[in-house]
This record gives sequence, structure tokens and C-alpha cells, in this order.
Amino acid sequence: MRSIDHSTTSIGGIDAARIAELREAEAVAFRQARPKSMAKVGNGLPGFFGGVPMHWMADWPTPFPILVGSAEGATITDVDGNRLDDFCLGDTGSMFGHSPPPVARAIRAQAGRGLTYMLPSEDALAIGPLLQQRFGLPFWQIATTATDANRFALRVARAVTGREKILVFNGCYHGSVDETMVRLVRGRPANRPGLAGEFRDLTRATEIIEFNDLPALEATLRNRDIACVITEPVLTNSCMVLPERGFHDALRRLTQAAGTLLLIDETHTISTGPGGYTKTFGLEPDLFVLGKPIAGGVPASVWGMSEDVATRYGAYIRTKEPGYSGMGTTLSANPLQFAAMRATLEEVMTDENYVHMDRLARRLDAGLTAVIDRYRLPWHVARVGARVEFICAPGPLRNGGEAEAAHAPDLEAAIHVALVNRGVLIAPFHNMMLLSPVTSAAQVNRLITAFAAVAARLTA
Repeated sequence: MRSIDHSTTSIGGIDAARIAELREAEAVAFRQARPKSMAKVGNGLPGFFGGVPMHWMADWPTPFPILVGSAEGATITDVDGNRLDDFCLGDTGSMFGHSPPPVARAIRAQAGRGLTYMLPSEDALAIGPLLQQRFGLPFWQIATTATDANRFALRVARAVTGREKILVFNGCYHGSVDETMVRLVRGRPANRPGLAGEFRDLTRATEIIEFNDLPALEATLRNRDIACVITEPVLTNSCMVLPERGFHDALRRLTQAAGTLLLIDETHTISTGPGGYTKTFGLEPDLFVLGKPIAGGVPASVWGMSEDVATRYGAYIRTKEPGYSGMGTTLSANPLQFAAMRATLEEVMTDENYVHMDRLARRLDAGLTAVIDRYRLPWHVARVGARVEFICAPGPLRNGGEAEAAHAPDLEAAIHVALVNRGVLIAPFHNMMLLSPVTSAAQVNRLITAFAAVAARLTA
């Protein structure tokens, strides 16, 4: 087997011309396999701006979005009858499989009793204690997206500390929370590029440093003007960055010393275990957010607070001027969310299911790593529980700056379409693959085989 010639113009160790050649060939194969989809959506979905219901649907690397006919378990079937082993799983929204039977039953039962009425249902009586037991914090609120939950939790943090600033890590992902839409450019804070209609300098009230950089964290907190540090336990939405040994212990110690609250956003790292990364590794956040899969695919999120934060927030509410809090949304905490969430927490997010997911994730990690080694690719694999990513650069990565430099959009897009043509769907933007309770060993084997076939094409 020949090694890759790095003297040529290359991306991720692969000649750029070969990447373009692969993507063109795979685009042709994609179109040929989907004549019905091409006729229906090849020129955009009628009536939608940009031809898609949500703008990022146009960002998939495929020539046009896959038009889904049905989804069941860990499989998607498009309108042309093409079956795909689904490792994207709605980018975590369907992490436990498409329409888990307990959730589907709960939805059907609740549909006959009403979908929303701004009042709790009996399922709400069970959910509060379930959240306490599962995630450890004593007080909870319901929202509809993790973005909303993060916004509301940050409002609480500012209210109880009397401070305006928050601190984020470069490369973080917290949905579309405005304050987190910042990055480091040559070491200086700046608004992220591409923000639509943003007229503010978001860095005015947001401090940003690199993940795993404890000296920078200590220096930034020293002024005692940070209300809250909001972070994922693992950076996940760029190229995966794992915390270095001792990072989370130091993060907790330094925030407490500075009077700064710590918000852990588990929306992606819930892949770690039934209680998320927080419970698995004994983290002690003041605020906790989880969205996407908490209701088995029904839009819902939860956010929790510690006893101390709840006491301080209660005191703040009693003394603040009456009026709208800026926290809410009418459809949040509706009975459909309660029904789906209860079914998910009681019957889907089980220890047994996580054992299955973790076992398959280890198998996938080892299989992809073996392919990378076989073809002498300068890539690596990262994993947090049932979430696996292949990264087209050497690793491990230490921070968001390194993750941004490791991102190889053209190469990743070519690989993505090539995998789709071989019957495998992964997340479109960061090579993420999820293992669900209904994913099979055969599906994992097919993914490894498809990945090997693509690697062979790229290095032939």
C-alpha cells in the first residue's frame, strides 16, 4: 500500500483533486439512485425560502436533501426506497431511535386527551422526581429547545449574581444563544462570521477563552465579574475535544472561588450515560441543561438548578419589579412533552440501553481506527459514550482553535455523500455518528465496511 504524498495540495492528507473527483462521481450516483426525490425537491421544496423549510437543510453535502419516506428504529427509507442505516439520528434528537415504542404509545394516548392547555397533566407529577433522581439537581423547569433552556438559565445566573458577563469556550455549541456566538480570531474575541442581522458586538458581555486552558480561566475569573460559565463537558459541534485530566475539577473549584455559577449543557454529551457526562463523572453544576432527545424526538428541553441557586432566585423574584420575566414560550411544558418525556425517562433512557449503545460505540471506534491505520491516514477517532466522530486530522485535539483548524469541509462532504451512496447516513456537519438502543452490530459492521471502501477510493 502506498503512503499519501503530502507534498501535493492536500486536505486531511488527501489530494484535493482526488477529493473533488470523488465528490463529483458520488453526486452523480446519488442523483441516479433518487429520481423521485430529484423530481420533487431537486429544484427546492415549493413555497419555502431557499427551497427548504429550515435554512440549514440546504447545507447537507448531498446534491439535494434526502426526501424521507419513513424512519423506524435506526433506519431511514427515502421516497425512492433507498434504505439508510441511520447514525445521524436527527443529530441527537432521535438518539434513542426513531419513534421508540414507549414514546409512540404515550403520544397516541395523549393525543386523545389534548395537546396543549397551559396547565400540568398527571405525567408532570412523575417527571419532577424523575429529573431529580436522574440528574441530581433538585429544581427543574421545562422549555421547548435547549437554546431556550440555556437562555433562561443564563437569565437566572445574571439575576442571582447581579453580574452581566458570561464566559464561553472557543468552539462551543449551545444552540443559537446569542451570547455564545463568539470565537477567537488570532487570539482576540470576535463575533462569529455569518451571523444574520446581528448588529451588536457580542463580545461586550461575553468572555471567550480556549477549552482546557486553566491559566486563562483563572485569569478571566479573577475580576469576579462573570455571572456564569456555560460549557459542554466535551466540545462536540466542531471536531470533538475531550477535557484534559483535572479540567472539570479545576473548573468547578475556580468558578466557586470567583462567585461564578457553572452551567453544564448536556444536549450532546447525554450520549455518555443515563445521567449524562455530569453523573458519570461526578460533575457538580449550579445549572444544567438538556434538550433534543429528552422526549424521544418530541421538541422539549429541561433545565435544572441547585438548591442554592433556587433559593437565591426565589429571593430575587420576591423583590423584583412585577412584570414579564422574558422567560417562557406558550407551548413549553405542554402535556404532549410530559407524556413523551416520561416514557423516555422511564422506559427508553435505561441502563441496559446505554450498555448496548456503549458496546457498539467501542466496536465502531475500534473499526474506524483500524481503517485509518490500514490506509495510513493522518486522522483519528474521538468518542464520548455512544457518540463517535472521525476527524480528518491528527489528534487528540486540545481546544476549539485546534478543532477549527482540523475541520476539512470539502473532504468531509465528499466522504458524507460517498457513505450515503453505500447505505449509511452520518451527521452532515461534523462526522458525528450515534449508536442507539436499536442500532445493530450488523449496521455498525456495514458502516465500517463503507468507511473502508471510501478510504480505499481516496488513497488508491
